[in-house]
Amino acid sequence: MRGGHGAGPVTPLAAPMTSKRTASRPHRRRWPAWSWYPVELVGLALAVIVAATAVTWMVTPSTADAMGLVAAKDGAHHTTTVGTDQLPRQLAEALIATEDASFYHDHGVNVEGIVRAGVYDARHRCTCEGGSTIAQQLAEDLYLNGDDGTVGGRWEDLVLTLKLETHLSSTQVLDAYASELYLGHGTVGVVQAAQVYFHRRLADLTLAQDALLAGLPQAPSGYDPIDHPQLARLRRATVLHQMVVQGYVTAAQAIQATHAPV
Repeated sequence: MRGGHGAGPVTPLAAPMTSKRTASRPHRRRWPAWSWYPVELVGLALAVIVAATAVTWMVTPSTADAMGLVAAKDGAHHTTTVGTDQLPRQLAEALIATEDASFYHDHGVNVEGIVRAGVYDARHRCTCEGGSTIAQQLAEDLYLNGDDGTVGGRWEDLVLTLKLETHLSSTQVLDAYASELYLGHGTVGVVQAAQVYFHRRLADLTLAQDALLAGLPQAPSGYDPIDHPQLARLRRATVLHQMVVQGYVTAAQAIQATHAPV
């Protein structure tokens, strides 16, 4: 019988039971007052990048004289600068296929290539991976003496490339690059290289010869067709393959050029 008048002693009400699940639930971890959320960290990183870019932009030289520097370099080596619309289409395609497949789309900076190179360098604790575009290589050659082997040098190269893009069109960048390249055997620029290696004018080169020249910038001495004809042949085949992959030539054209003598 429940408690009431005339009933026995009343049993006190039991204290409300606490769920084991509730009691054992850990407190949520709260961010300390000084912690920053990821969005704020990203904002800070962007602010640092913008500030660093602005400072580097001010302290690095103007690139308005780029074509003048190319002409002076060619003059010192007694060769001719490639003029507007004078670079043969096939040679231009060979250079693009080999050195910078996204040349007409990356606006001088290949973000994917930079990230890939940065990851590689971070893993190997060096600044040894490439990823440079044609415009970056031009800026490096003209303003950094061909060397961007430090983090600071790479940042300067990047900013100088952005400057170049404000002064030169894509066609001018490609013409300047083809004019000032060191292509081995003492040659500078594609005009001089065509004469030294093939005794031909630039406009008279074959597909095989265009591909051979386009393969030289990576290692001019190593792929020199006079001193290392077999390595030059292998490198030429690589360039021709890249031209096929990117749709510049057919497989049949590439095979025919592969069998041409060096």
